[in-house]
Order: sequence, then C-alpha cells, then structure tokens
Amino acid sequence: MGAPKRERKRFQRKEHPEKEKVNIPVSSPEASTGDQTVSPATQVRGVKHLLNQSSKHIKRVNPVKSVGVKLFLIFLSSIVVVVLLLGLLSYNKAKSTIKHNVAEANQQTIIQNAEKLDITLDQYEKMALQFYFDPDVQEQLSSLGRAEGYYEQFVAINAINTKLTSQTTSDNNIVSFSLIPENSKLPLITTGNSKIVTNDIRDQEWYKQVSASAENYTPWYSKEEVSSQFYWFPGSIAVEKNTNIVMARKLKMMGDKTGYLVLIELKKDFLEDSLKSVNLGENSHIQLVSPQGTVIVSSNTVEDGLPSKFEFIKNSKADNNSLDTKDPDGNDILAVFNPMTKADWKLAGIIPTGTLVKDAEPILTTTYIAAAAAALLALILGIWMVRMIARPLGRLKDLMGQGAHGDLTVRTEFTSKDEIGQLSASFNTMMERITELVSQTNQSAQEVLATAGDLGGASRKTADAAREIAAATEEIAKGAGSLATEAEKGNDLTAELTLQMESVIAANREMDAAAQIVSDSSAKGADQLAILMNQTGRTGEMTKALVNKVDNLKETALSVLKVLDVMKKITQQTNILSLNATIEAARAGEAGRGFMVVAGEIRGLADQTRESIALVAGITDNIMTEMNETVSVLSEVTPLFEEQVTSVKSTGEIFLSVREQMESFASTLQSVTESIDRLKESQTVLSEAMGNVSAVAEESSATSEEVASLSSEQQNVSDQLVSLSGKLENVSGQLKEKLSLFKV
Repeated sequence: MGAPKRERKRFQRKEHPEKEKVNIPVSSPEASTGDQTVSPATQVRGVKHLLNQSSKHIKRVNPVKSVGVKLFLIFLSSIVVVVLLLGLLSYNKAKSTIKHNVAEANQQTIIQNAEKLDITLDQYEKMALQFYFDPDVQEQLSSLGRAEGYYEQFVAINAINTKLTSQTTSDNNIVSFSLIPENSKLPLITTGNSKIVTNDIRDQEWYKQVSASAENYTPWYSKEEVSSQFYWFPGSIAVEKNTNIVMARKLKMMGDKTGYLVLIELKKDFLEDSLKSVNLGENSHIQLVSPQGTVIVSSNTVEDGLPSKFEFIKNSKADNNSLDTKDPDGNDILAVFNPMTKADWKLAGIIPTGTLVKDAEPILTTTYIAAAAAALLALILGIWMVRMIARPLGRLKDLMGQGAHGDLTVRTEFTSKDEIGQLSASFNTMMERITELVSQTNQSAQEVLATAGDLGGASRKTADAAREIAAATEEIAKGAGSLATEAEKGNDLTAELTLQMESVIAANREMDAAAQIVSDSSAKGADQLAILMNQTGRTGEMTKALVNKVDNLKETALSVLKVLDVMKKITQQTNILSLNATIEAARAGEAGRGFMVVAGEIRGLADQTRESIALVAGITDNIMTEMNETVSVLSEVTPLFEEQVTSVKSTGEIFLSVREQMESFASTLQSVTESIDRLKESQTVLSEAMGNVSAVAEESSATSEEVASLSSEQQNVSDQLVSLSGKLENVSGQLKEKLSLFKV
C-alpha cells in the first residue's frame, strides 16, 4: 500500500498547478517604499510566464482525450475559418464586381468602336456606288460594251481609268480600284497596285466564292440572310500574307444586263488607327476577326492576316457578349465582343483577369492579416479556456483514480457555481454514498457468513432424506415399466389386426369400383348399340332411296338415247339434203357454185353432228352399264343391313342383361362393405382401449421415472447446496477481506 500512496503524492504535485503559485513581479524596486506602479516590461514578463505555464499544461494533455483542448481547437478553428471565409467572400465579391463593371464598360467601348468602323466602311460603300452610277462612268461602260474595235475600247477604258485614278489618289487608304465584267470578252479595268487582280482572276477559286457571296451571302455572325450586298473579306483569302482588306459588290448597268464586280482593295491602316485609340486596360488585346477565324487587324500587328488563337471569338454566335475563359497559355481572361453590321466581322477585346482584379489584392492581404490576428486572439482565449476547464477536470480525474484504488476519503475543493463546481459537489456526494454502501456491505458480509454455516448443516440433512426417497421411487418405476411392456405387446397385436381389416376394406372397395366400372361400361355399350341400330336403319333407308334414284336415272338415260336416235335420223336427212343440193348446184354450173360450197359446209356439219351423237350414245351406254352394276350391288347390300340390325338388337339385350347382373352384384357387395365397416369400428374401439391401457401404463412408468429422476435431482441439489454453503462461507470470508481494503 505504500507504493501507491507515494505515486498518488507525486501525481498530485504534477496535477495541481493551482498550488504552484506564480510569482509575477508586480512592483518595481521602489515597491519597498510603497509605490505599487507596474511597469510595461513587468506586465509582458507576467503574460509570457502565464503562456508558458499554460503551454506546458497543454503539452501534458492528450488533445484527443482532453475536453479543454478540444474546446480550444474548436474555438480557434471556428474564428480563423469565419474570418478567412468572410475575407475570401469579400475578395471574390470585389473581383466579381470589378469584372462585371469592366465587362460592361468594355462592352460599350467595343460596341461604339464597331459602330465607328461600320461608319467608315459605309463611306467606302457609298463611294463605290457613287462612282459606279456616275453618269460619265455609266456612259463609258456602255460605250465599252458596244465598242467594236480596239480603239473604241481603249478610249472607254482610258476614260474609266481616269475616274478610277482620281478616286485612288484622293484617298491614301485605297490600294486599288477594279471593275471586273461578268462577260469574259470584256477587259478588266483596274488602277493602283493590286496584288489580287490578275488576268486569270475569273478562274481562281477565291474569286468564284467572293462573286457568289457578293450576290447572296449568309452571314456567320448574324441570323439573317443578305442579298445583293457589299462583301468585305481579308486579302489573305486571295493572296497569302496579304494584310489588306477588300470590298466586293456585284452591280448591273442601268438599262443593260451587263454586270460588273466592283473590287476595292484598302489598306488596313485606317482600321488600326481606330483600334489604337481604344484602351481596354493594361495588357489588353483587341482583334477584328473574320468568319474564317482570320485576324483582319489587331492591336498586335504581328497577328494581322493570321488565324486568331482565340477560337471562341469565331465560335460565338451571340450579337454581343462577355465571356470568362482562358487563353491558349491557360491564363484567365475576360473577353468582350460585338459583330459589325457592314462587314461580317466581329470586334473582340481580351483583358487578362489578373490585371483587372489586382486592385482587389489588398482585400486578400487584409484578410490574411485579420485571420492571423484572429488566430492569435483565439490562441490567448483558448489557453485561458484550457486553464479554466481542463485543470479542474484533471484534478477531478486524479481524485477518481484515488477512489478507484480504495481511498474513499478523497473530496474535491472546487466550490464554483458553474457546471464544474456542480460536478465536484456531485463527486463528493457520490463518494459519501459509496462510503456508506461499503460500511453496510461489511456488516451484511458478517451476517452472510453466519447464515452460511447454518445453511450447510440443513443442506446435509436434506441430502440424506433425498437418497432414501430416490431408492423407494426406483422400485416403483421398475413395476410400472413391466406393466407398460405387456400393454405395448397387446397394443401391437391390435394394430396388426387393424391393418388386416384395412386391407380387406381396401380390396372390397376395389371390387365395388370395378363392378361400378363394368356396370357403367354395359350402359354405355347399350347406348352405343342403340345409336348404331338407328344409324343402320337410316343407312338401309338411304340405300333404298339410292336404288330408286338409280332407277330414275336409268329411265332418264333411256330418254336421252331416244332423243339421240331422233337426232341421228335428222342428221341423215340433212346429209341427204346436202347431197341433193350439191347435185343441183352442179347442174346449175357457175351460178350454183356458191350454193355448192354452202351445201358442202352443211354436209360437213352433219358429219360432225353424227360423230358427236355416236360419242354421246357411247357415253350413255356406259352410264347405263354402270347404273345396272350399282343397282346389283345395292340389291346385295340391303339384306346385309337387315341382318346387321338383328345382330345389334341381340347385342343390346346382352348388354342390358349384364348391366342388371352387375347392379345386383354391386348391391350384394355394398352389404358386405357395411358389415366390414361395422367390424372396423369394433376393431377401432378395441385398439383405442388397448392404446389407453398402454398409455396409462407408459404414463405410470414415466411418472415413476420422473419421480425417481426428481429424487435423484433432489439428491444432487442437496449435494450442491452443501457445496454452495461451503463456497458461500469462503466468499463471505473473501468479501470481508476485500472490504477491509477500503479506507472509510
């Protein structure tokens, strides 16, 4: 017991920081004279000492098992997370607001510049129309179309070139001005330094596409199809690395079907000048993109005429839009774009997102500083919470450990009004209740020990009496067993007799069923014979009717033969008449030749009729022969049907006799069955009586055995009771020894 006490004392010294007084200097060297002023350096040292003591206490505590540390961590993490969350939300909101405002402002800038470019392009479109429909130009074009000689063409072309030259020299942005007639016989008219207008221009694929688009074009960036419009396209479509822009328009002559494709090639400088005045922000980027994805002009002139690296500009079909996306290098960008109306181009501005939101970076920095300050404040408050909560709980844990080792005299000294103070008071009350319970248990153990001795003597006497009862009960069980054996033999004989009776009853039932089947079969046979007799009678009647029908048919055949004889005579007379007609025609000479032909035809018809009559007569003779044979067969069948009717009647009488005899046999068999059933009932009563005797004998034997078993169990229980009494005495002694270990 000495070792645990030393351990408890050592543990108390470690776990009672409240007993270790922290000597924080609160006075200067002049404190001895009564001055109580505390210097700042002294206050700082006191706070450091407090933090060091708290940190040492935290290190000694397992964070997973300490409530104070858990509260400290929850408090610290909650404050830091809330501050960071609010700061990040503010930062993201500021970024979103800046991006939204910049997007709207840049969107308006892009729209205004697109409209400005449309105005510039519209000026060139109007200039082209004014030039083409100028009366002098129209007159010269008409003269060119009517010219028959080279000189007339030269004069007209020279006049038109003079007009074209004045247009190109008046505007430095015009590179070339060309008129390409649809009629391939007319020459091309061009001025300036064109890179795309050549003599074989009509055969080039780009020219065919441009010519078709200038007449009927479906815009890429718009939803409406446009007919007969100016078509603007980059010069790189015709000639690679050509950065100029080209305008095309198909026009017809006034009062003439001759058409021309007007091509004006312009420098990109006027577009670049318009874009230079646009500033969307630091590191911003502006592109004018064609439907093919080609850069018309860009704020970065190196990109002019090349495919745009921003594919989303081409793929977007919206009229105007802003888009948060990434550039090919993976950097976040804000893109705004708007399509032009004159040309099927889209003006797009790209601004790096990092440049836009750099003004919001101080918010993020402030958030991190605030989070660090909040974490420091939470750390100080958390350490204070650990000292306020973890120390009392640790002291209470130590006292519970001492109580677990048997010291029931421990009590807490915390008297606060909070939950920890209430827990301390409850602990003191619990220890007092346990002390009282141990004292009462000690007294009860003394009483149990005395009672165990008395119980041991009584149990030994009970065991002796149980042995005597078990011997007597065993003799009774043997007699009951012999009676049960004899009753079982009688029951077996009765059961065997019952089985024999059931076999007889089953055989009788089978005979009854067989007799019933024979009776039913006889009835069915009689019914079938009656049906057969009726059918046989009907067959005889039908045979007689058939004989009558054959006789009538025979008479009809005789009538046919008579008619054939008459027809045969008529044929002979016709033949004779035709011979006479032939003779008369021969006498008449040429006048009777036609009548001779008719007579020959009549004689031929008469011969055919005679042959047909002979054929019909032969068929009729065959029919007469077959009818005679049929009458002979039917005459032989009629007596057979009469004999069959007689046999069927005799068979029916036999079946009726069998049916009556089987019904008599079934009646007799029913009487036998009733007698056997009565015998079975008597046998059942006998079997039940023997069963009852056997059951009573078995029950008596079982009861005797059960009594013997109970007596044996009683003896065992008595022996166990003696053993348990001894164990109870031992346990009572051990309990007394254990209770003596508690300090009360």
